[in-house]
Amino acid sequence: MSLQPGDALTSHNFGLQIDGVMVEYLAEVSGLSLEQDVIEYQQVSAQGKPVTKKLPGVKKAGTCTVVRGMTQSAAFNQWITESINGVMGTARKNATIMVMDYQNNPVKRYNMRNAWCSKIDTSSVKAGEASALTETVTITFEELVIE
Repeated sequence: MSLQPGDALTSHNFGLQIDGVMVEYLAEVSGLSLEQDVIEYQQVSAQGKPVTKKLPGVKKAGTCTVVRGMTQSAAFNQWITESINGVMGTARKNATIMVMDYQNNPVKRYNMRNAWCSKIDTSSVKAGEASALTETVTITFEELVIE
């Protein structure tokens, strides 16, 4: 790995794997988070004083948003189509956002279990404009595991 102790990862080198196959290099990832319920309960100590305790509860499902250049990636386009058409038997896949070091070695993984596309937005098109078309894809997942 090219990182030295104390070096932080950079935010410009990342990609998306679906079922272990790298399908896309992305322009942006946002909203990727892990959340769980908090259980709070109160009790009385042996000395008769009130005590409030907090415990971890159930993990929540989540969403994240990825922005990609509009490409002809067959695997990614098929996944989006299956998701939007409700073909959930094949649309639910394990997906991973991978962050890589300067030498393209994966150093951090955000593994999303049973992920599928719940929304897609395309950038605007305008006559005479010379800019890349992008798609903003919302990915819904049932569990997030960070490695």
